[in-house]
Amino acid sequence: MSGPQRSAAAVSAATVANLPLGTLYAFSVFLKPVEALLGASRAELSAVFAFATVTLTLGMNLAPRLYRSIAPATLIVASGVCSAAGLALCANASGFWQFGAGYGVLFGLGAGVVFTVSQQGVNQTVASRRGLANGYVVSLYPLGAMLGAPVFGWAIEGWGARATLAGLAAVVLAASVIAAGLLHVAEIRMRADARAGETAASDWQWPLFLRLAGVFVLAAAAGLTVMSQVAGMVQAYGGTTALALGATTLITGAIAAARIGGGWLVDRFEVPHVAVFAHLWSLAGAVALSVWPGPLLAVPALAMIGMGYGFVSGLTVGAIARYWHPDAFGRVASRLYIAWCAGALTLPVLAGWLYDRTQGYGTAVMVAGAVNVIGVIVALGLPRRRERSGRRDTAEVR
Repeated sequence: MSGPQRSAAAVSAATVANLPLGTLYAFSVFLKPVEALLGASRAELSAVFAFATVTLTLGMNLAPRLYRSIAPATLIVASGVCSAAGLALCANASGFWQFGAGYGVLFGLGAGVVFTVSQQGVNQTVASRRGLANGYVVSLYPLGAMLGAPVFGWAIEGWGARATLAGLAAVVLAASVIAAGLLHVAEIRMRADARAGETAASDWQWPLFLRLAGVFVLAAAAGLTVMSQVAGMVQAYGGTTALALGATTLITGAIAAARIGGGWLVDRFEVPHVAVFAHLWSLAGAVALSVWPGPLLAVPALAMIGMGYGFVSGLTVGAIARYWHPDAFGRVASRLYIAWCAGALTLPVLAGWLYDRTQGYGTAVMVAGAVNVIGVIVALGLPRRRERSGRRDTAEVR
């Protein structure tokens, strides 16, 4: 099989596998139905989402160890079974802890492994425009949420939350089988590449790694607050249920586009410039919503906050492709996603706690703006490097 055909198969596998798992970002649609079903509080369900991001990150970090000895197609199927089993447990949960175990542990863990395996497969086959390619892969989660949110709203209204979760479990299982077949067609072999990646990643460039992680965690803290609770946030600002569902679709779509855009921008502009722009864009949304709160402005303002995170997410994977060897992408990215996990454990949980006490998100939005200000400062210290002839040009580093 030719190189372009392998790339197409690997990208297709990533698409099929990650779109249904990306409905993790449409979790806000389940907030009110599950609260009513299980008698859970908003803070408790915010904690479930946060814990799902922890296990998602754990799965991402387990994946490079697992694909040393397990064929990627087999690993994709096994991880899909894990996530599907978690969703099935949620569909049959009789209490909060069962729901938390299903969604927060099994679903997140399997999804994390699938994500890293599929993204490493893309990086092993794509030779040019890696920023755009990686931006597309990370856009699949918000794209999945964009497509899933209206379907979930319709299904919950017609059949209830339990049937909707059971249906999602079936889709996740089927998608993992199809993706495994595509990876087999793409002839992805990760065992040798994993060993090469260990050598390539030995030079971790810790100052660079930590600064890039700082830019990522600050953007994720603000953006994941919106992604995890967007429907509830729009309603808290006076929006109707229909507007909240529409906003979830619109905002997750905007974040997906921003992720692709972030990768595309890194192919053309310096990483620190893109990072500063992303945080300023998010800050503008937070300031606008703080000054003029209301249901109509809430949608575009929350979209701007989420898009800032989307730009940073796309530029982050593009920056990894620029700063590190392609064979090391899975290991570097999986460790960098720990910053994403830290973001999910901070402001989103705080926002849920503040909502339970104030019945509003005004304070959380102002905190998000402050976080973006810090993000701008950290981003200014990122190195300016350009790739030349397949090598990293390190002539200009701040």
